[in-house]
Amino acid sequence: MPALALSPAVDPVDAGESRIQSVDTVQALQARIDALQRTRLDSRLMPTHEALADLLPDGGLREGATYALSPSSALVMALLAGPSQAGSWCGVVGMPEFGVEAAESVGIDLDRLVLVPHPGDAWLTVTASIADALGIVVVRPGRAASDGAIAKLAGRLRERGSTLLVLGPWPQAEAMISLTESRWSGLGDGHGYLSEREVTVTVSSKRGGRPRSGRLMMPDAELGIRRLDRGVAADRARERWHDAPAAVPPNDVARQVG
Repeated sequence: MPALALSPAVDPVDAGESRIQSVDTVQALQARIDALQRTRLDSRLMPTHEALADLLPDGGLREGATYALSPSSALVMALLAGPSQAGSWCGVVGMPEFGVEAAESVGIDLDRLVLVPHPGDAWLTVTASIADALGIVVVRPGRAASDGAIAKLAGRLRERGSTLLVLGPWPQAEAMISLTESRWSGLGDGHGYLSEREVTVTVSSKRGGRPRSGRLMMPDAELGIRRLDRGVAADRARERWHDAPAAVPPNDVARQVG
């Protein structure tokens, strides 16, 4: 008679301990997931110019995040204006055409502005270094960086809570912020000067969904930044409040978008 392969008997005590360990493991993993989710939800937003805030995925620029921009000095200045006015130090790397007079006119504090016009091949090292000390950094990349170097920079930004704005495409960018449909005005019949620029700003989030667009004067007649479709911005703010009633009361919505 062939031998039978018998399974060893299972001790009920061991089985019970195994189930307890499994439950503990699941609970530990769930706690870790919850902590990561809270960290993401509690991520702080940098003060953002009111003309742009409702176009961004979180209602502002997130600390520790990276955003890809179309190559526009005006768009860069518009995004730096809010953080600078709130007291953040700003850095601009690889943009020799960045005009300090124009920056000052939109509200950027030149006393808290660091410019590195020609970083050369060291652009990534320079960006990482000043991101340790500054709240928000803009960079026009030079030669391509490796995936490892980009990942290391991303970790550094998250650790320091610095926000990075990159001119051009960037892996894992929180959103792409584009400036389109630019139209200048101010010239008469052969005389005068360009005084106002109407643009459309479109934001596409990596989380999907329909891109958000808004029309702005950038600059307006006073060399400032002004939203033209303000009614649309107010409707979006109210929609966000209805989706999450505890987040923002109606009277605060009116103050934010009025």
